[in-house]
Amino acid sequence: MDIKNISVIGAGTMGNGIAHVFAQHGYTVTLIDISETQLQKAVATIGKNLDRQVGKGLLTEEQKTETLGNITTVTSLADGVKHAELVVEAATENVSLKLDIFKQIGAAAPAGCILASNTSSISITKIAAVTNRPEMVIGMHFMNPVPVMKLVEIINGYATSKTVSDTIHELSKKLNKIPCTVNDYPGFIANRILMPMINEAICSLFEGVAGVEEIDTVMKLGMAHPMGPLQLADFIGLDVCLSILRVLHEGFGNPKYAPCPLLVNMVTAGKLGAKSGEGFYVYTAGSKELVVSSSFK
Repeated sequence: MDIKNISVIGAGTMGNGIAHVFAQHGYTVTLIDISETQLQKAVATIGKNLDRQVGKGLLTEEQKTETLGNITTVTSLADGVKHAELVVEAATENVSLKLDIFKQIGAAAPAGCILASNTSSISITKIAAVTNRPEMVIGMHFMNPVPVMKLVEIINGYATSKTVSDTIHELSKKLNKIPCTVNDYPGFIANRILMPMINEAICSLFEGVAGVEEIDTVMKLGMAHPMGPLQLADFIGLDVCLSILRVLHEGFGNPKYAPCPLLVNMVTAGKLGAKSGEGFYVYTAGSKELVVSSSFK
């Protein structure tokens, strides 16, 4: 399958990153979001990230201009997918929202179009079941930040065809990514392993075993992790971590996946990590210094 036209649904952090990478590699990209303001913000973010690549000598100014020229924005989902050969959904990690989006995509996208979700935990089989083409539905889980991270976790649903799986595997390589194909069980591989570790780190803090800096330092220096699990949770978004843990807990029925009460309380209080300005650390615009939240001092 020779794919050229890509539609990306959702202009948040993941959506703009996915659009950036496809556009940079010469694909025609339609970025879709119900908010015109969010679309403008996404294009501005892509521009800034391209400037960083130019500054590092990874791109030329001409390539930056070509990349931005490959991106069109629309607020109508039906209009945005009508010429797509691949749709990548990158909306909020919410089951009902994703199912509603895939019902709409299934009705509006061309018959031969592959429907992919960037979900980090929600069942691809469940998503595919609401469409008119379950064999064409697949998981294409990019990592954040998308322009930098090499991995694409490809998730085959129960009905995903081998042709679709092979196509997305090869397409990921064309994006200069490294694809890893897994099967559709809660959390797949990345988050089935990562989220219990993050949850255990939060439980260790909750139980007073160690402080924020100590927990992160042990994992960075002792286990060679590039950032500690609490900082990583802030970076991912504590609300996203909570959603994934709930999917794992419900999917496996095992209490080991139950979200730590501290995580639940922080999300309820609006302390979502870097995107809200505070989680386990406090985030100040323009500052790279890590400052532990006063709640944990």
